[in-house]
Amino acid sequence: MKPSIIALSAIIAAVGIVGMKKPDYVRNMVQSFSPVGENGSALPLGQPQLQPSLRAAEEKPPIFQEIKRPSQPPLDTVITAATVSEVDESALRYFASQGDAARLQAEISRLKALYPDWTPPKDPLAIPPNEDKQLETMWQLYSQARYAEVRKAIAERQAADPAWQPPADLLERLSVAEARLRLINASDLKQYETVVRIGAQTTSLLTCSEVDVLWRVAEALFRTGKSQRAADAYTYILSNCQNPAERLATIQKAADLLPSKTVEELLTKEKAALDGKPEFDSIRDELARRFIAEANADGKIVVPPQYVSRVERLAETGGLASDALLLGWYHLPRGDMEAAEKWFRRARDKEDSASASQGLALTLIDRNMPLEAENVLYRWRDASKEAKAVYLAATTNLLAVDPPIPITAEVLKRIATEVIKSRDAATAQQFGWYARALNQPQTAVQWFKTALGWKLDDEPSAYGLAITYLQLNDMKGVSEIQHLWAGRSERIAKLGEEEKEPETAGKRLPHAEDTVTPQYGARPAARIDAVSEEPRGYVRPETGVRPRERRSAVTVRGCRTTINPQTLSPDSALARGWCLMELNRPVEAAAAFEVGLLGASAKTREDAAYGQSLAFLRSGLASKAAVAAVKAPQNRQRALELQTAILADKAVAAFDAGRPRETLLALDQLKQITPERTDLMALRGYAYLKLKRYGDARRVFEALAAIGNTDGQRGVAIIHEMFHGND
Repeated sequence: MKPSIIALSAIIAAVGIVGMKKPDYVRNMVQSFSPVGENGSALPLGQPQLQPSLRAAEEKPPIFQEIKRPSQPPLDTVITAATVSEVDESALRYFASQGDAARLQAEISRLKALYPDWTPPKDPLAIPPNEDKQLETMWQLYSQARYAEVRKAIAERQAADPAWQPPADLLERLSVAEARLRLINASDLKQYETVVRIGAQTTSLLTCSEVDVLWRVAEALFRTGKSQRAADAYTYILSNCQNPAERLATIQKAADLLPSKTVEELLTKEKAALDGKPEFDSIRDELARRFIAEANADGKIVVPPQYVSRVERLAETGGLASDALLLGWYHLPRGDMEAAEKWFRRARDKEDSASASQGLALTLIDRNMPLEAENVLYRWRDASKEAKAVYLAATTNLLAVDPPIPITAEVLKRIATEVIKSRDAATAQQFGWYARALNQPQTAVQWFKTALGWKLDDEPSAYGLAITYLQLNDMKGVSEIQHLWAGRSERIAKLGEEEKEPETAGKRLPHAEDTVTPQYGARPAARIDAVSEEPRGYVRPETGVRPRERRSAVTVRGCRTTINPQTLSPDSALARGWCLMELNRPVEAAAAFEVGLLGASAKTREDAAYGQSLAFLRSGLASKAAVAAVKAPQNRQRALELQTAILADKAVAAFDAGRPRETLLALDQLKQITPERTDLMALRGYAYLKLKRYGDARRVFEALAAIGNTDGQRGVAIIHEMFHGND
């Protein structure tokens, strides 16, 4: 018969020591552990290893390869079966004398497994006591876990009687008990390598009768980087051990360490309880919570729907704010804003916490409701760095709404206070734009200066300051900004043309260094565009060539601040590119369109290539514009527009660089695809002049003059002066 699981450790300890033949089950079990490492290489004797995979429940061996001691015979040695007279019944007698029925039955099972011919007594409790009183005392000390005293008693008796030998069973049990103490002590001290080593050297501890040891070894394996071996240990328990409480605790301990996918695999070992329900049903709620919490820490993890549904039921019926919070933070990073808002609101209704308010604010910002987001999170703005960052994001978005929305004096004042306390350049910059929209240029100047003081490379703030100086007719201030940003911002360098300010109502915003409550007048009925004075579209003054650029539905509020377009999706980057073109920031727009070129949609890629070409043209980079134009197929109309604009730009650039022949070449190419415009005809005439082709130049200028073109009239006058200047 096969030995019981309870007696398994004793069997492993006894074979090869008492000099008997091993049962087939034990021989098969030991052979199933081949001494190889995880990479397939041979292991040195004594190195612990878990088996790669566990077999069916009745064939599962202990977790570690059995380690041979020097005193043991080789495992493949055939030993003659012991006779009944050699059975050591000293432990049996002691447990019987103590009335310890549980240990007595375990000892009977162990002896029957070791000695198949041995017949247990009909009345074990009637077994006569040990005649050897000293040995009985040793067993008593052993049962009381006084192992050092057992060693001392053995040594004293051997000193007094050299011919006396202690029972092998007692010595083996004593060794195992001492190993158990060392393992538990190492586990308590978190000396996990020691736990693994002791477990490998004392495989008789790794059985269902020592589940606590198995738990400790499993944790030690996990802590030493052997996660799969730890999973094998928990699987061994669930496949072999029958105690319901221990099985339940095994799943709980595994869930504390192992990833959710592995725990799900362990749950397949579940059995029906006495009441017919699944034995792990009582902890599935907690497991579902753990799985979602784990997924919240790692956005790549997707929790199976059944566990999400379980937590949803708990949140709806149990009434815990923590369950609703788990669901909110699970849905938020996965883009399900509707579900996230639902659960954050429910959590906040039950308990207004920093976490619930922060999550709700994020969903409101996503829904373009920054005023509500600011109000929700203001109370918790200082709860953490993350809460402060979300609050400031809400304020930045609130001030950037286009057209501007009414904001009460109280809200404006508290936002200004937090911006100054946090030294947040992004919101300070938006205060500047908001002040400009309300026709408060002096306040705008203060906020733009403050933003630049906190972030020296904030080009949008520098540009806002420059155009506000221009509005105030402070040309010295404009010149200073242009000098500081020379070579870094094309739009700042080109400032100076007369600009028209939009009509605004008489609101007053707080200055960056001001704590006075702002006063408000009537809200303007018309839309206020803080950047309406900025140039729009691509217009090359030298040529007048202008492709029909796409007008974005996205308003400028979404791209006044500087962000890395690589963090955006292709569609979002495309929208930001058009927005930046509206703000005349072509260099940044080109970078955004580059991300848009990665879009999955052919339409997105086409629009991105078109936009990038326009951005490069506006930046005066015709060669790059030509490259961008072919990054995605364009429709015929767009292709013609781009080709026309690129050739015109090349002609102007070549003329400016003193290369008139290249100018004429580009103009000739352009003339083949579209009728030559009058401004480009003038450019052709000047190219002829540089090449001293006066006859060609005269014909071009005279043709232009005949239609009243001033460039043509000027060119005719130049040629006439060259040849008839002294007449």
